[in-house]
Amino acid sequence: MRIGTRRSALALAQAELVARLLGHGCEIVPMVTRGDRASGPGDGTEEDKSRWVAELEDALASGEIDLAVHSAKDVPGELAEGMQLLGAPARAAAEDVLCGTSSLDELAPGARVGTSSIRRVAQLRAAREDLDIVAIRGNVDTRLRKLANADDCLDAIVLARAGLQRLGRESEVGGVLDPERFVPAPGQGILALEGRADDRLGQEAVEAISDPAAFACLLAERALARELDASCHTPLGAYAAPADGGRLLARAWVGLPDGSAWASDELMGEIQQPEALGQRIAERLIAVGAREMLKLAEEMAVC
Repeated sequence: MRIGTRRSALALAQAELVARLLGHGCEIVPMVTRGDRASGPGDGTEEDKSRWVAELEDALASGEIDLAVHSAKDVPGELAEGMQLLGAPARAAAEDVLCGTSSLDELAPGARVGTSSIRRVAQLRAAREDLDIVAIRGNVDTRLRKLANADDCLDAIVLARAGLQRLGRESEVGGVLDPERFVPAPGQGILALEGRADDRLGQEAVEAISDPAAFACLLAERALARELDASCHTPLGAYAAPADGGRLLARAWVGLPDGSAWASDELMGEIQQPEALGQRIAERLIAVGAREMLKLAEEMAVC
């Protein structure tokens, strides 16, 4: 089986993990996506989010690869025609972490905290309006180097714990942000395995390594994001986790980039109907003004 992936160190580590799970006979095919070539942030649209996956989907469609491995939080709500998410291995840690400090409480007033995520910006400012949030970009290694570089004057940065785990750099974690308050991005910590909808052999191979609970969580989180028309400029957290009795607990958070307003909710549902759960919690947030808040958030983000 030919496994397509982006060329970054993290993407390659993730593809290698999937190859090990699938067993012998796998070939990893590294590719450069439009997102890898871009030097700056995109426009926040769904098309913009597809910059991380479009070339991989093209390779699937042409038969150049048989399976694409994505960081699930990078996958647009709508896939290319003829493509399907086939499954997901067991989820890694979903929460965000602080590097450079043990907790937000340890940071002095006006401390400089680096992140490129509009969701993290909104959540950090909602928790500590005095912080100076600094935009930083690049891969995990680049961001950690910026933290260590005195010229960048950063007191801390926020990263996904899963990425540090998969790169063997979890020792860089200073503190873990509570996922009940700092709700992670939809799909954070999950590897989405995408293939052709008509490829039965590929579907059977993925089913053998897929974790049903992780895949159900991913479907719930993606359904929530779709219902809210989320984009790259949407300060949205969406996180589902298995609960007792074959159920899922879904949690969502939306807010403004300046931290001045936010809303959150959580809801229990059946694990066999994850997308219905995601849609219901989105509808509850819409009823209290989430759609208007997110429209304003996107306007603020692009100004």
